[in-house]
Amino acid sequence: MQAEERQQTILQMLQTRGQLAIADLSARFEVSEMTVRRDLAQLEKTGLLRRIHGGAARAGSGSFEPPFALRARLHTEAKRAIATAVAAELTDGQTVILDGGTTGMAVAEALVGRNLTVCALNMRVAEILASSPATRVMLPGGIIRHDELSLAGAAAERTLADHRFDTYVMTVSGIDTAAGLTEWNLDDAAVKRAALAVAGRCVVACDSSKFGQTAFARIAALGDVDVIITDTALAADQREAAAAGGADVRIA
Repeated sequence: MQAEERQQTILQMLQTRGQLAIADLSARFEVSEMTVRRDLAQLEKTGLLRRIHGGAARAGSGSFEPPFALRARLHTEAKRAIATAVAAELTDGQTVILDGGTTGMAVAEALVGRNLTVCALNMRVAEILASSPATRVMLPGGIIRHDELSLAGAAAERTLADHRFDTYVMTVSGIDTAAGLTEWNLDDAAVKRAALAVAGRCVVACDSSKFGQTAFARIAALGDVDVIITDTALAADQREAAAAGGADVRIA
């Protein structure tokens, strides 16, 4: 296993367990403890984890939004598969709202070259789509969130309220039967609710790690969206629970 793959696995394990021991990682990957220490040192240098005695811990509390740099390295293959499936849900000529985050960026990459009008709720997403002359890109007003580069605030919500869109491609931080669809940031959640209100259809793009999770701000109930597209790692009981809550869950 190459260093990049080991480090990706370490980050994914930390998101679930919170802490990991060097000895356990050495045994799992069948490499020396010195190799594991080098992996942890590289990840700590970029702020993706915290070194502790004998191992590593998550860089921040599980109660707060994980940093963008960390999320960008997690579940990349799943996000690409989800993005391809989401792109297939859209018809050329449609008007679309597209969220940000790492999954939103994957969807944007899958849409490059498509004949669509896309209202991008994130500067990174807008830049990806703007590379194609076939795609008409619209930016709402609002305040740009540092690091995330999402657009939030009253001006963004007002721009959305003045238009009607065929489809909203929503990304979320958590999906739970009781809590519904949730987001870490209050301002982002408000913009997502505004986008949902002006779209004829809502497709949620969300990797399986978000199921069973609850973030700080509620966006909507499961039954308020039309389709949730996720990856093959989703557990059967989680899919059944989401379906019981009114969601149409599809596997990419």
